[in-house]
Amino acid sequence: MIQRIQTIFLLLAALSFGALFLLPMATSSVSTAHFMADQVYGVQDHLALLSIAIFAIGVSVLAIVLFKNRKLQRRLVFLIIILAIAQAITAYFLLKMDLGDSILTAGLHMQPGMFLPFLGIVFSILAGYYIGKDEKLVKSMDRLR
Repeated sequence: MIQRIQTIFLLLAALSFGALFLLPMATSSVSTAHFMADQVYGVQDHLALLSIAIFAIGVSVLAIVLFKNRKLQRRLVFLIIILAIAQAITAYFLLKMDLGDSILTAGLHMQPGMFLPFLGIVFSILAGYYIGKDEKLVKSMDRLR
């Protein structure tokens, strides 16, 4: 299981979603009534962001455990990619709704947490590529038998 490269990529995808709990998504010099009240915008500020991150971590770990079922593993990788896109879009729109038109004048500074879902996408695409490579290898070995 761990000797397969896609396991490493899936673990890195899970860690990139886990790092969302440690790194802020954005900081601002202006506090607002909702998410930016403490001038830090993180994944814990909204239930939707929190649930997507936890679900993405769970699906990544599940994909690692289901290493014998490559078709299901590939579907789970596709789900991880969808969750990462949903995480980024949700974070952006929640921030835009909270700041409104003052998103440019709020002294907003993007932090590494805003880009971690995209890192999860990259790791998931690489995992999917190597899962497909494994599938081709198994099919070619079945032809030889």
